Amino acid sequence: MKKLFKYLLIAGILCSYASCNTKNKQQPEAGNQPKTVTVTKAEQNGWYLSMQSYTFHKFTFAEAIDKTHELGVKYIEVFPGHKLGDKWGDKVFGIGLTTEERKEIKEFAESKGVKIISTGVYTTDNPDDWEKEFILAKEMGMEFISCEPAIKDWDLIESLVNKYGIKIAVHNHPQPSTYWNPDLLLAQIANRNPMIGACCDVGHWRREGLNQIDCLKKLNGRIVSLHFKDIAEKKEGETEQHDVIWGKGILDVEGMLKTLKAQNFKGYISIEYENNWDNSVPDIRQCIDYYTTITEGIF
Repeated sequence: MKKLFKYLLIAGILCSYASCNTKNKQQPEAGNQPKTVTVTKAEQNGWYLSMQSYTFHKFTFAEAIDKTHELGVKYIEVFPGHKLGDKWGDKVFGIGLTTEERKEIKEFAESKGVKIISTGVYTTDNPDDWEKEFILAKEMGMEFISCEPAIKDWDLIESLVNKYGIKIAVHNHPQPSTYWNPDLLLAQIANRNPMIGACCDVGHWRREGLNQIDCLKKLNGRIVSLHFKDIAEKKEGETEQHDVIWGKGILDVEGMLKTLKAQNFKGYISIEYENNWDNSVPDIRQCIDYYTTITEGIF
């Protein structure tokens, strides 16, 4: 009987200690619960929405990062020459940045939940600058460079792709751009390193009278990224087909996305919204909502 009493006494003490210890542990408050990160079906299948910082070229890079974060976009491509702002003032993004500035800028973006995955559209008349551009991309942890190289520089660029392991995504500005037509690009890269491919500006193709879906099909297997958009129908007397909210224009956004899915595309779809420059965030949010609705349906 004494032994039983002794065991019960010890058990009571241990139970009391455990209860007290639990109460003393700091419990997370209701407002501080860990946030559940929602991964979309598109992301699960290797599609990543990013921002082309030219969308916010009327603002500084620092402000562009804030807007990108506000929209919930986690990746950005920075155009060369984007004024940095914040602590960097009038300095611009590009090969002129010091190693320390590159580190600071990368960390600044990451502090807002945004990763710099590329820069572009890069062009240069100086072949010596190409390696500097690759070093910039390497030091900042970028995956690719979007660009429009001179034809004479292709052997140099391919050697730098091999050396640094950075992809090249060739962009298509309208004529007289060298690569306005995908056939012209394929003529230059078909037999080169598969890390060399296309940055498809679907709006520029249509503005040049090309069918954007046919162009995507021609580049099957060579698409690194896209400058994605929807554009208005061309009206008589107007020279420009401006960007519109995705799904409200003539580019058949759903058809383009289905074409990419059929190709097993993996990569970045960069939002380049070239309209309503001073207040484009509400429009872009509608673009993202439309994109999410379509991709949730096709995957």
